[in-house]
Amino acid sequence: MSKRDYYDVLGVARNASAEEIKKAYRKLAIKYHPDKNPGDKEAEDNFKEAAEAYDVLSNPEKKQRYDQFGHQGMGGGFGGGGGGGGFSMDDIFSQFGDIFGDNDMFGSFFGGGGRRGSSRRSVGSNIRIKLKLTLAEMRSGVEKKVRYRRMVESKETEWSDCKTCGGTGAVRRVTNTFLGQMATSSTCPECNGLGRSIKSKAKGANEYGLIPEDQETSIRIPGGVANGMQLSVSGKGNDGPGGGVPGDLIVLIEEVEHEELTRDGNHVIYQLWLSFPEAALGASTEVPTLEGKAKIKIDPGTQAGKVLRLKGKGFPDINGYGTGDQLIYVNVWVPNKLSHEEKELLHKLQQSKHFQPDPGKEEKGFFDRMKDLF
Repeated sequence: MSKRDYYDVLGVARNASAEEIKKAYRKLAIKYHPDKNPGDKEAEDNFKEAAEAYDVLSNPEKKQRYDQFGHQGMGGGFGGGGGGGGFSMDDIFSQFGDIFGDNDMFGSFFGGGGRRGSSRRSVGSNIRIKLKLTLAEMRSGVEKKVRYRRMVESKETEWSDCKTCGGTGAVRRVTNTFLGQMATSSTCPECNGLGRSIKSKAKGANEYGLIPEDQETSIRIPGGVANGMQLSVSGKGNDGPGGGVPGDLIVLIEEVEHEELTRDGNHVIYQLWLSFPEAALGASTEVPTLEGKAKIKIDPGTQAGKVLRLKGKGFPDINGYGTGDQLIYVNVWVPNKLSHEEKELLHKLQQSKHFQPDPGKEEKGFFDRMKDLF
């Protein structure tokens, strides 16, 4: 079953502000909260779906990737989860500090906030690397092994419950108001919400008990990616302190320049040079493509500026909207050095009416070539 569009899930427009997205999610979280709908599987699914949508649309980097690539950009096509795949209830409830504030009113409203009483799961930082790809690899897609260094939690690192918050990650306060007692909680200043503190760590580990480690992982690059695109591999970034959630590996695509071909959107461009006799008499020639050589026919009387098209030899659209073509721009080579005999021959040809330009015909030919392009 295909996933629903995240904007449809939250009921917001694609140009919705961050505040509008948060407000829409808050409304759905209250409506479908499991404590309000005990035993209702459909409500629980809606609750998770809304959380997954908010996780992506509230994150500028993930939102940009989703707007570019859709659901494919958030998971399978790029070799990892990236979006909401594998979203757990712990992940969802960890959002509520941002959505409903640090006070405990939301948890109390649904029966004491048992889930909010647990410590937060930390999230590791992202790692960014560059990956060079040829035009052929970018067209067909490719699986690449990459090596990089990430911070991982050492096996020698030992944790203990935070003494300040007792392992909850939050400091709870009860105040008396004219409405009665009100309980509020805020992030523990000692452990920053982890609920744990380091008891001992390995030599060379940082303050979070993390040590550097070389990593090798395979990344599946989908066909149609372009220079400057960023792909995300979920969970391949730095470890989160205290057994938290790892960050993502962000892969920046860099195009390796081709000797003969260039890219324009989803089209491949090739500049074909013909001699004057070839353009006038017609010819058969080979042109390079990203798949190898292709034989094409040049009609007699082909004009400079004419555009030939090889259907389907371009790039597949990253969103699945068809495939581009290879456009072959015809150029006629005019020699700058001629022998005496060649000059005499050209002078004779110049007298022929067939070698006199027809402005009306040339103008029509120009507009015909423009139609070929568009």
